[in-house]
Amino acid sequence: MSAPAPSPLAVVDAEPLPRQEEVLTEAALAFVAELHRRFTPRRDELLARRAERRAEIARTSTLDFLPETAAIRADDSWKVAPAPAALNDRRVEITGPTDRKMTINALNSGARVWLADFEDASAPTWENVILGQVNLIDAYNRNIDFTDARSGKSYALKPAGELATVVMRPRGWHLEERHLTFDGRPVPGALVDFGLYFFHNAQRLIDLGKGPYFYLPKTESHLEARLWNDIFVFSQDYVGIPQGTVRATVLIETITAAYEMEEILYELRDHAAGLNAGRWDYLFSIVKNFRDGGAKFVLPDRNAVTMTAPFMRAYTELLVRTCHKRGAHAIGGMAAFIPSRKDADVNKVAFEKVKADKDREAGDGFDGSWVAHPDLVPIAMASFDAVLGEKPNQKDRLREDVSVAPGDLIAIDSLDARPTYDGLVSAVQVGIRYIEAWLRGLGAVAIFNLMEDAATAEISRSQIWQWINAGVVFENGKTATPELAREVATEVLAAIRAEIGEEAFAAGKWQQAHDLLLHVSLDADYADFLTLPAYEQLVG
Repeated sequence: MSAPAPSPLAVVDAEPLPRQEEVLTEAALAFVAELHRRFTPRRDELLARRAERRAEIARTSTLDFLPETAAIRADDSWKVAPAPAALNDRRVEITGPTDRKMTINALNSGARVWLADFEDASAPTWENVILGQVNLIDAYNRNIDFTDARSGKSYALKPAGELATVVMRPRGWHLEERHLTFDGRPVPGALVDFGLYFFHNAQRLIDLGKGPYFYLPKTESHLEARLWNDIFVFSQDYVGIPQGTVRATVLIETITAAYEMEEILYELRDHAAGLNAGRWDYLFSIVKNFRDGGAKFVLPDRNAVTMTAPFMRAYTELLVRTCHKRGAHAIGGMAAFIPSRKDADVNKVAFEKVKADKDREAGDGFDGSWVAHPDLVPIAMASFDAVLGEKPNQKDRLREDVSVAPGDLIAIDSLDARPTYDGLVSAVQVGIRYIEAWLRGLGAVAIFNLMEDAATAEISRSQIWQWINAGVVFENGKTATPELAREVATEVLAAIRAEIGEEAFAAGKWQQAHDLLLHVSLDADYADFLTLPAYEQLVG
């Protein structure tokens, strides 16, 4: 690799951070600049295509498998590349942001994989973006420890053979990184996160017997997967590592991607590691795309939409069948419960629900699943151990019994549940609490014993918007209106103030969070992503 020319990227409006020069080297910035030059124009075209597709759904209120890619789906001969040894057994994966304490705890958790998250579990402050990269570099160099200032407890890495394999998640295509610009224009956050991580760690990970592995979020089409594949091909050549070293797992967390699972795997076939079945972002995507579709697309309270709902079951079973048909891993959804240190009864009920959920996923053929807390690793592990035994996965279960028609994936009215007034209060409550923490730079937030991330706020505000625009009448006779949402939000904010006290309330960003939630929930123009207006208010 020849010496790069000085990077044309500029670091703007960012307070210097300790050790940032180790991440923002001239060579690393030159690589990110080249990614930006080559691939941002296509990113822009694909974002425009999302808007066109959304407009088409608004006209038709339907989706179907793509006729132009039928030959790919019909061709049984192609498979994705075999999994590397470090990603062959993924029976339990833990998720979380890349702060120093979480980095150590996730790697030590006993999970087979850690989703190191620069996306929904991380508010993209400059500090989180850059120091998260520092923490991963330090972890691979075994140069990381942490002492909690409050408790005095120290954290250090276990032996290498006991550590989880890292699969890093960059930001989605829609987000910019305002602190890195090219000719005055922000560079896409996805290219910043991917580029810095790949450049610094690709060879280092190969030397450790692993590789640069990624989770790809918010993908909406196989053309977006093709863009990522082209980025991988270019990047591997740029740093001089073998093609196919990169592996990517795609989150099927948009309704449009659910109709293109095989095509997504096909585009990434030399680099594909699997697909993942999300939940909150998937529901958010349904609301976003079918918000003009009338009463049959109105979702009930988010907690009423379990993975056993008929349209969610169609989605997960199709995902398992698709993955195993093509030799890819099928990874299940999140167990978000945060164990209580004070209430054993709460834990007992929650642990039983987690076990039932993971038993169902393992029984359905998934090869692994997600948890948000280390205490849930043994529960999920037991569910998959019971099915897998010594096998690393169950890709041999082809699930040829599964047959999903296009309409099954959007049969929202097959669920026998309705929105409730308590559901509205909960959406406002959780939305305000999450957004307040996000505006303070926290992306993974424990709320009412659940680990919430940005997808939580997205489904909360989307449901408020949808219920108001659909004129939902709740069981108490009240109609969902902007006035009712404002009334509930005022009551919630007052209750939070009373709960935490005046001093803590004044020190937080509660009013700002309240105002932002109402803005995106009540505005006639539905914002594509809450994090876009929120990023404008994020300090740092």
